[in-house]
Amino acid sequence: MADFKFDLVSPERRLASLDVTEVQIPGADGDMTAMADHAPTITTLRPGILSVTHAKGTDDFFVSGGFAEITGGAVSVLAEKAMPKGDVTKAHMDELIAKADEVHEAALASGTGADDAAQMRATLVEVMGSIGL
Repeated sequence: MADFKFDLVSPERRLASLDVTEVQIPGADGDMTAMADHAPTITTLRPGILSVTHAKGTDDFFVSGGFAEITGGAVSVLAEKAMPKGDVTKAHMDELIAKADEVHEAALASGTGADDAAQMRATLVEVMGSIGL
């Protein structure tokens, strides 16, 4: 299979810059897999596990949100928060869930966005379970 360039960046640091064969992306509108010569696409991310397949195996990263830009020869992910899946702790997830709860309460008070905030919390809880925390 043909390789293409993959970059994963969060506000804190660059987490990965690799030649890869496949990137599985937790898109806001559904999961997608990018491969070489994928149609140009920009998508928002939902919290989830981003999997990257390369010559030495597969690397998994937790992303809390952000954007992915797919071009014919590259995938660039700009994540709000990202870390290797193995580094995710229950404390990290509890913090994100607590923030989602705050956003949900504020949305209920303002009368807008409560459904989206509740969905974000539910997604975080689902990811936490899938990681085994």
